[in-house]
Amino acid sequence: MSLTGVVQLFVGRPVHPVGPDGRMALSDHLRELRARILKAALAITVAFVISLFFFDALFAVVNEPYQQAREALGEDRTVATTSGAAGGFLLYLKLCGLGALVGSSPFWLYQIWAFILPGLHSTEKKWTAIFGAIAGPLFFAGLALGYLTLPKGLEILIGFTPGDLTNLVEFNDYLSFFTRTLLAFGIAFEIPVFVVLLNMAGIVKGKSLGAHRPWIIVGSFLFAAIATPSGDPFTMTFMAVPLVVLFLISEVIARLNDRRRAGRGINAGLSPDEASPL
Repeated sequence: MSLTGVVQLFVGRPVHPVGPDGRMALSDHLRELRARILKAALAITVAFVISLFFFDALFAVVNEPYQQAREALGEDRTVATTSGAAGGFLLYLKLCGLGALVGSSPFWLYQIWAFILPGLHSTEKKWTAIFGAIAGPLFFAGLALGYLTLPKGLEILIGFTPGDLTNLVEFNDYLSFFTRTLLAFGIAFEIPVFVVLLNMAGIVKGKSLGAHRPWIIVGSFLFAAIATPSGDPFTMTFMAVPLVVLFLISEVIARLNDRRRAGRGINAGLSPDEASPL
């Protein structure tokens, strides 16, 4: 394949431009999808190669919560890998792969967004851009909170080990536990955003959210208890309390949006004594 062909493979420009009706041929959609996937894969590959040079820093970040828990327990506990002769190499691949996915996430998320964007109306583009700007920081805030609470959760869990036993933590299991905990916090912080989206779509009303507020609070704690891999009350509370606060904020936004939507109805601008068109 020539250099021009390689460039066209990644550019993915449609052969037939978008018509006046806003439609594009299926083959052009598939061509653009292929280009977006290749760009995302290339970005992840480049990030993976770069992360290989920062393996020590990545390992220190992941291992820090465990070390804090070990120091808090004040006992001689260790972490090891039991994956055989290839354990160290597999550890490199897993940890650098995780760093590559997180580090390149702004780029491959943009590729998803850029592929969907042409099919949206101008109003939808505006709202999705706003929610994208809100959802991203909320997700990373959830990751940060999960990272901060992880040492205490580990301390509680490891503390159940009887005094006559030595807790030999397998690092691959710990890495999976680390990833699940952070993802649980990140996804939990996105749930109120989807609640507001459902309200914008007219599926959920702010008044209904207020009527079911006690059940939402109970459900938030139940979700936190199930979603947190550690299962300890400390980590569960640190997830549930911000989740409840975000739900209350989403209820306020939903009520304001319902009031704004009602103000644009057929009775907008009428006085209490004035007859409506009906």
